[in-house]
Amino acid sequence: MPQLFPVHSAPHGTKVAVVGAGAVGSTIAYACQIHGVAHTVALHDTDAAKVRAQVLDLQHGSMFTPTTAIIGSDDVGVCADADVVVITAGAKQRPGQSRMELAEANVAMCQALVPRLLAVAPEAILVPITNPVDVVTQAVLSVSGLPAHRVVGSGTVLDSSRLRSLISERAGVGVPSVRAYIAGEHGDSAVPLWSGAFVGSVPVSDWKVDGAPTFTQAVRDDIARTVTNAAYEVIAGKGATNYAVGLAAAYILDAILGDQRLILPVSSLVQDFHGIDGVCMSLPRLVDRSGAGMPEPVTPSPEELARLRSSAAQIRKVCRDLRL
Repeated sequence: MPQLFPVHSAPHGTKVAVVGAGAVGSTIAYACQIHGVAHTVALHDTDAAKVRAQVLDLQHGSMFTPTTAIIGSDDVGVCADADVVVITAGAKQRPGQSRMELAEANVAMCQALVPRLLAVAPEAILVPITNPVDVVTQAVLSVSGLPAHRVVGSGTVLDSSRLRSLISERAGVGVPSVRAYIAGEHGDSAVPLWSGAFVGSVPVSDWKVDGAPTFTQAVRDDIARTVTNAAYEVIAGKGATNYAVGLAAAYILDAILGDQRLILPVSSLVQDFHGIDGVCMSLPRLVDRSGAGMPEPVTPSPEELARLRSSAAQIRKVCRDLRL
C-alpha cells in the first residue's frame, strides 16, 4: 500500500517522552504519531495496565501513520535519552475548579518527578502541560536547575488557537489568515493582545464586513470571555479537554524537534519585559531546537500591559505561597 500520510518532519532518531497516559498524555502521543513529530514516542505512567493498553492501541494504528516506534512502561527508564519530555501527569481540573486550585498537588508531584526524569534524559527539553501550567513551569525550572530556554510550558498556545478561530469566524476568513495571541497566564487572567492582532495585513480593529467595523469593543470582550471560559465548558460537558491540547502540544514539539523557529506564546521565564521579571508566563517567543527564545519585541497597549502585569502578579503570588 502506498504511503498516504506525511513523513517525519524531525531528524532521524528523535524521541519524545510523554509522562502521564491519561486523556491528555495519550492524545499528545497520538497527535505526535499521526503527524510524524518524532521517530519514537514513549509513554510513562505509574498505572502499568493503562500505559500498556494505550501503547497497544497506538501501535495497532501504525499502518496508517508515519513509521513511529511506540513504547511505554511504568518504569521511568522508558524516557531514557528523550530529546523532549512532556509532563502531563497530575491532578486534573474538575468541573467548576480553576486551574490555580491544582497548584499545590501538581507542583509537589513535579518536584518529585523532574529529578528522576533528568536522571534518564539529562539533555531533554522539558515541556510542562500540567495545570496550572505557568506555576508548574516555574516549579520545573526551579527544581531542575536547567537554563530557562530548556523549560517550555505549553502556555497559551491553545488559547491563541481558540482566539484565532473565533476571529476567523467573525471575519469570514480561514484561521491561517489570522495572527493574534493570548499572553499572560493560561487561565482566568489571560490577556488578548488585540493591539497586535491582524486579519491578513489588516489590523483587527480596522476589519470591516459590509462597511461596518467587525471587531467592536463589545465583540472583542465577548471573544475574550469565550476563550477564557472554553476549557470550563468542555470540562463540564465531557470531563476533560484533550483533543485540542494534544494538537497544540504536538505543534510545539514539532517546532522544537524540527527546528522550525516559530513564534509561539509558550510559557517560559520572563526577564525584564516592560518591567515584568522573574516569573514564568506566556509571551510570543521564538521556538526552535534549543527551546524557548527571547520574547518577540512587541509593545502592548497601556491597558494590555497593565493586565499583563496583573496576570504576572497573580502567578507570582501562587509561586510565593508555594515557596518557588
